[in-house]
Formats: sequence, C-alpha cells, structure tokens
Amino acid sequence: MNFNVLALAIGGFLGGVFLRSFFAWPLSFTAFAAVLGVAMLFSAYFAEQKRVFFILGLVALSFCAGTMRYEVKDANILPPPLANSVSRQVLLRGMVSEEPDERENNTRLIFRAESVYEGSAWREISGEKILVYVKKYPELNYGDILEVAGTLKKPENFSDFDWENYLAKDDIFLEMFSPRIVLLGNGGSWVKEKLFALKRNFTDSLSRVLPEPHASFLAGLTIGAKKSMPPEVLEEFKKAGIMHLVVLSGYNITIIAENIGRMMKFLPLPFGAGLSVSVLGIIFFAIMTGASATIVRAAIMAILVLVARSTGRVYEVTVALLFAGFFMVLQNPKILRFDPSFQLSFLATLGLIFIAPRLEGHMGFLSEKWGLRENVSATLSAQIAVLPLVLYLIGNVSPFALPVNILILMFIPATMFFGFMTWAVGIFSYILSLPLAWIAWLFLNYELGVAHFFASLLGAGFMISDFSAWWLVAAYAGLATFVFMPQIRGWKNKRY
Repeated sequence: MNFNVLALAIGGFLGGVFLRSFFAWPLSFTAFAAVLGVAMLFSAYFAEQKRVFFILGLVALSFCAGTMRYEVKDANILPPPLANSVSRQVLLRGMVSEEPDERENNTRLIFRAESVYEGSAWREISGEKILVYVKKYPELNYGDILEVAGTLKKPENFSDFDWENYLAKDDIFLEMFSPRIVLLGNGGSWVKEKLFALKRNFTDSLSRVLPEPHASFLAGLTIGAKKSMPPEVLEEFKKAGIMHLVVLSGYNITIIAENIGRMMKFLPLPFGAGLSVSVLGIIFFAIMTGASATIVRAAIMAILVLVARSTGRVYEVTVALLFAGFFMVLQNPKILRFDPSFQLSFLATLGLIFIAPRLEGHMGFLSEKWGLRENVSATLSAQIAVLPLVLYLIGNVSPFALPVNILILMFIPATMFFGFMTWAVGIFSYILSLPLAWIAWLFLNYELGVAHFFASLLGAGFMISDFSAWWLVAAYAGLATFVFMPQIRGWKNKRY
C-alpha cells in the first residue's frame, strides 16, 4: 500500500471523527456505509477500474471506523452515584491527579473521586474526574489525598466557547466551586511527584532572584509553570501577537524546537550529535513540564520537525506526522475538534514543514548571517499556518506579530539557558546565581519591553469578529493550494 492510499484511508478516518463531532446519525447509517465499503472492495476484484473501487471502499470503511471510534468516546458518561448528585451537596474522597493550575484568583484541581459518602457509609466509585476550584492558599499539590465537601455542577458554556465539550474530551463532566477541603495524606506516581516538586523548586528559586513579571514569564517560558502573570502583561502579549509563549504550549514548543535546532548549528558538534542533543533537549523540556498530553503531542511534532529540517526528508517526516496525528486522534478522538492546543501545534508543525521551504526560496533578499533568513521564514510560516484558526477561535490579530516574534524568538534559547543556569547554580549558592539571574533579567526585560512597545502602538491587537467557519475553510484551502500547486502542476505536466 503506497503513501497516497494510506493517506486517503487516514483522511477517511479523520473525516469520520470530524463529521461525527458535529452531527449525530443512526448506527444503521454507519452500518449501511460499512456494507457499501465492503461491497466496493469486493467489486474491485471484478471491475475494470479496480483502483477506484478499492480506494472508495477503503475510504468508506475508514470513515465508518472514525465515526464508531467517536461513538465509543462519546459514550463515556457519569456513573449513577455522581450523575444523581448534580446540584446537590456531596462528600467525596479522592486524589489530585494532575499538577494544580494556579490562576490569578484561584487554583484549579483535577480531582479524581474514588469514593462518595452515602447514607452512613462510603461507597467506592470508578475514579471520576472533577474540576475543582479552590483558593490559592493553602497550596495543594499533585498526589494530595483529599476529602472534599461541596456542590456538584455541570459545566456551562460561556461566550462562544464550548466549555462543556472542552472538558468532556478529558472525561471531565462535573465542576465544584469553593468546597470544604480536608487533607488526608499523599499518594500518586512517585515519578510525577518528583517532577512537579522539581518544577516548584525551579519557580521558587526564580522568584527569589527575579522580580515580577520577569520570574513568572521565565517560569512559563522554560518549564511551562502554571503561575499567573499580571493581567496587564498578558494583555500586552495578546496585542503584540506573542500570547503563544505563555498560553499555546504546542505552538510555543514548535518554535522553541526550531531555535534549539538552529542553536546547535553554531556548536562544534558532528551532525548526528547535534541532532541528538536537540532531540534530548526537547524530551527534557517535556519531562520538566510534567509530560502532560498537550506537551507530549507538541514534543513529538517538534522532534519530527527537527528531523525533517536536519535531514531534508520531508516525505518521511510527512508520513511520520500523519501517523502521529492518526494515533493521537485514535487515542482521544475529541481532540480533533475540541482541543485548540492540539490543533495549533499540529498546524504550526505543518507550516514549518511545508510552508517554510517555499517562503525561504523567496527570501533571497535576506541575509543568511546569524540564521536571519531561516528565522524569518520559520516564524512567518508558523504564523501563517495558525492565523486562520486563531482568528476563528479568538478573533484577535496583531499586525506586528511577525516583527515582534522575530525580535523576541531569536533570544529565547539564551533566555532559557540563563534561566536554567540561574536555577542550577542557585541550588548550591544563592550569591553565585545572582550574576546569571541579572543576565537572564536583561533578556527578559528586553522581551517584555518589545511586547510593551508594540502593544502600545495604534492598531495593535484589533479584533475580527465575523471570521466564520466558511472563512476558515477558504483560508486553509488557499494555503493548501499555495503549498501543493507545484506538485499539482508537475502531475498535470507528467500526464499530458
């Protein structure tokens, strides 16, 4: 089976998942389509157009497989003990199963309930996840075993965002606000516990030697620490077009991977060693951030980009990326529609693979010194790839995003390096870490200053409120035409 046929089969599967996420239809329709697909495959042995019937049958069957996989995921519902307790006071015992998400006014916990108090006894349940909003203090950590008393509520959508389905993709169907909490003990994975403890040590160390918002920005930039930044700084990042540095982790890691790969070119390392160091750097980054599903997806895609750009094997990495996307959706089909981070990281990766080489060929007017041409083409290609989806999701666009990203991203590797060195030296000596912290502060102050300057310009961060789904489809159809037009022309010339 060649790549084109395999791509069509995977496309059929993804198409089935995508359409089923919008529309529900009877299982009889899916069964009919599956029978039709089998009939087409059978007919391929007798028809003159064997290839046509084979492809149609394969796509039909893969489409049905996609719809059925979504059906299975969508069938996940709350068990009766909790489903019957919605809008009622409950007493639960369970564990904080993920790293707490610290926000400006509260902290969000993914609480895995393991038992519920009914009548006069505790009843075990199947570890249902609940999003719990608690005060910032006292601090709670991953693995804490808690007794929680509060009112269960179903998630409600707000504005134009489908909050209910966003949580449902991770099997979270309930929320609880400001419950009474009793700490009972500690459990969880020893590895994750140590990783998160290491991250807390990192952020605490930065806070001792750097002021705000520099410390929070560096913590988010280097290890994805979920420490809140001042709202005014986040607004400036949004207007300047660099919100991805602290919010869109997939896009962030993809760009950082590009800069890691570029930085390796300046070190006296053999080709294989430089690539290996780059890959290990991304893996280390993913581990340090707790290796959440979003980070793992972005890290896989970033590694694929590095391999593609280093070896020139665009065909092979395209196959790998296609398989990576397929298995990610197979594992959790709801991410295809309801996970913006997955969508943005996937699109940014595609942009770096397919758009960057096309753009770089038209940028002969830029110098290759210090990797300027490659830096501009990589930054612009990722921006182009994600722009339509960003406009559709949040409607915000910055006309200064390209120059701001170019001015900032070239200093990100150095900022991360001195941030890590500040922490590593600070483990042994607070005094010795201060010079390194001062250098990191210079980089951070520059980056924050660039964001502040461009955010204050007239026209920064204007809104496009009517960017509909049709505009989204048209934009990506245009991008696909731009990317694949040379192949289409070559195919036509070969045919005629």
